[in-house]
Amino acid sequence: MSALNRKQWCFITIIILSLSCLIAFFAPFKTALIFYKENTEQIAMFLPLDEGDAFQHIFTHSIHLTDVVEKYEVTHKNTIQQTEIIYEEFAIGMPANAQEGEAFTYEDGKYHIKNINQTFDQIKLRNGKVVSENRLVWGNNAQYQVYLNDYVQPGAWFTLQIDDVTLWQYLKGVRVHE
Repeated sequence: MSALNRKQWCFITIIILSLSCLIAFFAPFKTALIFYKENTEQIAMFLPLDEGDAFQHIFTHSIHLTDVVEKYEVTHKNTIQQTEIIYEEFAIGMPANAQEGEAFTYEDGKYHIKNINQTFDQIKLRNGKVVSENRLVWGNNAQYQVYLNDYVQPGAWFTLQIDDVTLWQYLKGVRVHE
């Protein structure tokens, strides 16, 4: 093998390895619940999740100052399905009853609407400003909980979506963790 052929082979190998690394860095890597800043594609934070994983958004209602729990699940179509809502007070913004196919119950001093089958491609969410106690809960037994204020400013708003993050986004982004 001549020196020129060896140089060409090394050059081609370097190009192939470089392209492979670039593709690996920017190809979809992991599914996550992504908090996009406002109406942009800029990621404020993300929580790695898989199909079938559940998560909760808990917020303190700004009028009656009690917690409202919204339960969600990641669908096979990478959408967000609301499965349940739990609250203590009938007030502004709280449902008064269940819709068709849902179950309305009163358990341990709280109202539950179960069997909700509402699916969203995205959810618009504002981190509380007046009463800023929004929390994100996840895990097999809802054992992990973080306050959104630990990651973002009170009053900030987001578009939540289930999407894939690249390895680059995963390494440089703000990953929610326990």
